[in-house]
Amino acid sequence: MPASQRWMILLLGAAVALANMAQPYPSVAPLHHVPTVLLVFAAPVLLARWPLSTRTVAFLLAFWLLHTLGGRYTYSDTPYDGWAAALTGATISDAFGFTRNHYDRLVHFIFGVASVPLLAELARGGGLRSIRAMLCITIGFVLAASAAYEVFEWLLTLAIAGDAADAYNGQQGDMWDAQKDMALAFAGTLCMIPFELRRTRRGWPG
Repeated sequence: MPASQRWMILLLGAAVALANMAQPYPSVAPLHHVPTVLLVFAAPVLLARWPLSTRTVAFLLAFWLLHTLGGRYTYSDTPYDGWAAALTGATISDAFGFTRNHYDRLVHFIFGVASVPLLAELARGGGLRSIRAMLCITIGFVLAASAAYEVFEWLLTLAIAGDAADAYNGQQGDMWDAQKDMALAFAGTLCMIPFELRRTRRGWPG
């Protein structure tokens, strides 16, 4: 494993530790951060078994760092408006007319983006040489993974206490929240595919 990838894993571990210092939502935080901690420990084994380029690992790191930040604030309370106001004197919500916290939408979009280089690289490493097949696999994976996560989120909220369930679910009163999250992941995939194809078209004969 390249040294740069080891540093990325350590950076993610440090980010999780920092996200849980003076944790403002201790009842919900483990639901967000335990999977990331498990990934930090599993990543060296996974990357040894299925090596990835540093570029692909960097995309995955960006997604997990954004998830870790959102996990600190249960996503719904990520204070990006406060940060924007401190820097510019104006809020993002005022600028775009937002009536809810959209940080979760951003992370779902980035999930779609980060999945493309990962799946393209795994497909090529597995001997796949068809662009069409790679596109079908990538789009199918993102849609299936997004749907599976929304179902898992629903089942988990049935098993935990009411307030904690609302905080983890992050629906914010939007009955179409799950569908919009899946649509944003799909949009991220569609936005990233042309860049990935332009970069890796050589070696994809059909």
